[in-house]
Amino acid sequence: MHVSEDFSRIFVVVHNEEEQYSIWPADRTPPDGWRTTDCRGSKQECLDHIEKVWVDMRPLSTRAPRDGVAHA
Repeated sequence: MHVSEDFSRIFVVVHNEEEQYSIWPADRTPPDGWRTTDCRGSKQECLDHIEKVWVDMRPLSTRAPRDGVAHA
C-alpha cells in the first residue's frame, strides 16, 4: 500500500521577493531566493495560512503602485 502523504512531516511557509508563497519541509533549507516565515505546522496548516495571507496572487513587480508608492 502506498501512502501519498506523511502526516507527521512538519512544513514551513516560505516566500520570495515577489511576495509569492509556498511550503517547504521544515527540516530542509529553502531554495535560493526563498525565505522562511514564522508559520510552521502540517501541510494543511501551512496551506491554510497561505490562503489567508496571499490575497493578491500577482507577483509584486506586476502590481500597480498603491498610494503613489512604487515598489522597489
